Amino acid sequence: MRQIITHFTDDDLYKFTMCCAVIDNYPRAQVKYSFVDRAGTCYPPGFGSELQRQVALLEGVVVTEDEIEYMKRRCPYIPVWFYTFLKGFRYDRWQVEVRQDDEGRLSVAFEGPWSSTILLEVKVLAIISELYYEMTGQAGQLDYNGHYLRSKEKAQRLIDAGCYFSDFGTRRRASFEAQDTSVRAMAEYGAVSSGPGRFTGTSNVYLAMKYDLKPIGTMAHELICALAGIYGPQMANYIAMRTWSSTFRGALGTFLYDTYGWDIFSLNFSEDYANMFKGLRVDSGDNYAELDKIVAKYRSLGIDPSSKQVVFSNALDTDAAIALQRYAAGKCLPSYGIGTHFTNDFPGVKPLNIVIKLFAAKITESWTFYNDTCKLSEDAGKYTGRPEVVRRFKEALHMPL
Repeated sequence: MRQIITHFTDDDLYKFTMCCAVIDNYPRAQVKYSFVDRAGTCYPPGFGSELQRQVALLEGVVVTEDEIEYMKRRCPYIPVWFYTFLKGFRYDRWQVEVRQDDEGRLSVAFEGPWSSTILLEVKVLAIISELYYEMTGQAGQLDYNGHYLRSKEKAQRLIDAGCYFSDFGTRRRASFEAQDTSVRAMAEYGAVSSGPGRFTGTSNVYLAMKYDLKPIGTMAHELICALAGIYGPQMANYIAMRTWSSTFRGALGTFLYDTYGWDIFSLNFSEDYANMFKGLRVDSGDNYAELDKIVAKYRSLGIDPSSKQVVFSNALDTDAAIALQRYAAGKCLPSYGIGTHFTNDFPGVKPLNIVIKLFAAKITESWTFYNDTCKLSEDAGKYTGRPEVVRRFKEALHMPL
């Protein structure tokens, strides 16, 4: 089996920006992650062994000077010292443990320094997704010419509808070629279109470099989850906002608020942070109801919501984004991060429903125990964490059990 990940920056931007913030603020923190297949997929025989081999191959994937120069040019908010870290960074196979049971179900566990394990998540998910189609024989069904045309049509519809949108599809793509094809089609159409919308870029740093696009992204739930485990969930959003602003000084100011639901975030979202952060990202719940709550919160703080960005990224497709655009226009500055619908949309092929989530953290390696954590989004189906931990966090946040 060929090596699936061959470029260091074949990864989402938010992993690099969060890695930078972690080193800057919590350089000795240790974490544990776990792979979750929400559909309980049975993987082909030998899948676990090949996955472990692919993880080992990552040890030979290192950042290039071209990648660093591109990031310096396109990501001026990242401090120069971080590139020195990247030049010396090497993946470590021993931070990943893969198991596959007799029925084919997959278990993947991660443990180690937060500053290094943080760069494994997206790459391992992309490997699992592509490897699954290879080992089940579905890779031969992937029609890339048709995928290019469908991607171009999606771009046309979104741009004509006035949508500002980007590709967020690295983690659950059908293959690297699928994401490459989709980004290429949208970039080519966007370059010649005169419509009111815009293809703004991709979360994948390597593909952004390849097509000279803007890399898109800020943070993920794991930042708030880790801080909630270490300090408690009540103030995790506030500490995360403070941490983020101390590293990036107002840049990358789109905050992902839904790790523990709207209510506790709203209590933490004071006027100073509401003014500092340029907007919020909606990643769970009913998009329309969430937008209404965001608009009301800004107004309660005396801030014009139409001046604030709201990024929607909750399992969107083209139709859903266009419908949201009609509702959100004038209420905020809406944009759309679309993932699986862009990079794993092939007739007869079902995308995997897979994630990797942080579930334990400690502030330093000298601690003799980890602190449990979980994620409680606006959708109960997106909860992650052990049931007893979910219950304990809900009690702490006065959420209905």
